[in-house]
Amino acid sequence: MDLAAWRRFARAALANPAAVGAIAPSSRSLAHAMVDWIDWPNARTVLEFGPGTGVFTQYILERLPPGGRLIAIELDPRLARDLQQRFPDALVIHGNVADAPDLCRPHGVTHADAVLSGLPWAAFKPHLQHACLEALLALLRPSGQFATFAYLQGLLLPAGKRFAALLDERFPHVSRSPTVWANLPPALIYRCRR
Repeated sequence: MDLAAWRRFARAALANPAAVGAIAPSSRSLAHAMVDWIDWPNARTVLEFGPGTGVFTQYILERLPPGGRLIAIELDPRLARDLQQRFPDALVIHGNVADAPDLCRPHGVTHADAVLSGLPWAAFKPHLQHACLEALLALLRPSGQFATFAYLQGLLLPAGKRFAALLDERFPHVSRSPTVWANLPPALIYRCRR
């Protein structure tokens, strides 16, 4: 990751550490592991929740099939503006993921084939975990795919355990990737299918 991306990350983390929920931007290794699992030939509409500095955004756009569409929802207004300038082929919406259906509807998006998330789920209180997950489920098509990651140490926290249980309750198919050690901190990916 370049120096400008680190500066963007540091600025956002200092302004709102709870919303960022990370000590470093996601690595390229984690980004590859996130996007590799998606069924890209059938991904016409893709949502990205919490794109942050755009590490995943870049790889999503590279994999998106011709005619595909990426809509990214970012809470930090400065990051959202920066992402829209850096990735003009994506639609970046400034807002809360919990409001995703309402944010997407004016843009003609009522369903998504895949959702990729960089949100810090283990840092969220129960009501926010529920609200964001319900918004995601309201948009994800039957047989749609959802990928998000968790830091290894977060799996032991009550909120991390609660989030894993929520995924098992709401998705018939949930698997975990091998640990991505080339990330700070190491992480794994939840791969969920409706």
